[in-house]
Amino acid sequence: MSLKNTRAGNYPEWYQNVISEADMAENSSSPGCMVIKPWGYGIWERIRDIFDVKFRETDHENCYFPMFIPLSFFQKEAEHVDGFAKEMAVVTHSRLSMKDGKLVPDSKLEEPLIVRPTSEAIIADSFSKWIKSYRDLPVLINQWANVVRWEMRPRLFLRTREFLWQEGHTAHATAKEAEEETIKMLHVYKDVVENALATPVIAGRKPEHEKFPGAVDTYCIEAMMQDGKALQAGTSHFLGQNFAKSANISFINANNQPEYAYTTSWGVSTRLIGGVIMTHADDEGMVVPPRIAPYQVVFVPVIKNVEDEATVMQYISDLQKEISAKTAFGEKIRCKIDKRDRKSVDKFWEWTRKGAPVICEIGMRDVEAHKVMVKERLKVLTPEGKEIAEASAFVATIGSRLENIQKQMFEKAKARQDMNVRTDITTHEDFVKYFGESNVWIEDGKQGKVAFVRGKWCQDPNSEELLKAMKITIRCIPFDQSGTEGECLLTGKSGATLDVIYARSY
Repeated sequence: MSLKNTRAGNYPEWYQNVISEADMAENSSSPGCMVIKPWGYGIWERIRDIFDVKFRETDHENCYFPMFIPLSFFQKEAEHVDGFAKEMAVVTHSRLSMKDGKLVPDSKLEEPLIVRPTSEAIIADSFSKWIKSYRDLPVLINQWANVVRWEMRPRLFLRTREFLWQEGHTAHATAKEAEEETIKMLHVYKDVVENALATPVIAGRKPEHEKFPGAVDTYCIEAMMQDGKALQAGTSHFLGQNFAKSANISFINANNQPEYAYTTSWGVSTRLIGGVIMTHADDEGMVVPPRIAPYQVVFVPVIKNVEDEATVMQYISDLQKEISAKTAFGEKIRCKIDKRDRKSVDKFWEWTRKGAPVICEIGMRDVEAHKVMVKERLKVLTPEGKEIAEASAFVATIGSRLENIQKQMFEKAKARQDMNVRTDITTHEDFVKYFGESNVWIEDGKQGKVAFVRGKWCQDPNSEELLKAMKITIRCIPFDQSGTEGECLLTGKSGATLDVIYARSY
């Protein structure tokens, strides 16, 4: 029952197959955009809600800013504009008129409007109006919104011209406070991605040439996908006073002196769903971590005789009520009864493809014996993946079962990452040879052909061109530096002290 394409056979096509067979999203008739279908959007809602709780716990408040931003706002920050210029969508007219039977743009705008690629410019304008005194600080806000970036090679969830995200923006009285905020929010990202998405990450700082346009420092979390490539799973930016100066975000400090504020911004997006797919899905389809599954337990009725239907459905309904009253991860368990008029075997494989954590098939025989046929998605094709459980025991232990599945998913991904962050490549010669190979699917429990290399970098100013030539990137400078010296893997120069993560990436 494997997908048409497997990870080992054709990884990119396998990725698209997973999304299609799980009915998560599809390409839109609007070029470069996607339609996020209910199962995919349900996963995003769960991710969003978990993050939203974390943001509120750290004293951030939600708000909303316009998606249309005057071009002049971007022109104030040259470096920022240059970083996004090729991706910006621009509105130049306010309406259409009919001419010769065709609709054509009419009424040119006095000033072009940029469709939001990110909101630093428009939010900085508001901050300049809100902040007058040190007593107005800090300002801690978050926005859930859509963003438009004109991607030329779109790919569902990973890169589309419109996508969903959150973007946090804060303003502070001191650089120290703003830097602390930047790091704090990065750790919030790490916590949620690891504990809710069951995806291990490496946290660190971006090198100078990889920083967010206009930032003083950019910090990130990097995840390893099953083909060994890196996915940037979240970023947090210390912007210093750069945006404050261009937008005049100034305040009177405690010494009654004028001063520019220090700002930050940080964000994650629906790209995280692509990361979940490439971290956990298998050759049968999607596998969703229980914490972010729209439904954690799915009941599939098995009706062989019409006269048994009412009895079976009542039995399942009673089970659903009992389980819905139970908790996992501190929340009520989410259940669904699949009542569609389809063959039970077809419904089972649909939910397997979707990656529902626990699928229960229940027929009259189960009702009479007070049993439940339980199939865990994580091990659905293994002998231990099929279990006939006492109904009362199943209900009593469903919370711990889901929590254990979550734990197993993280441990499996963490073991894969640990095995494939190479620290034994210590010379430029071996480094070039290693990345001369092609990426392949990393079979669990085995070392892949090409994945991450943790090694030295001398911060050579020509690094960017050298990296492009090798088709790799420096993903981050990990926080846990070794403090040792060695050969720069990129240039072969001796005496390099900085540890970095080298990898191919999405």
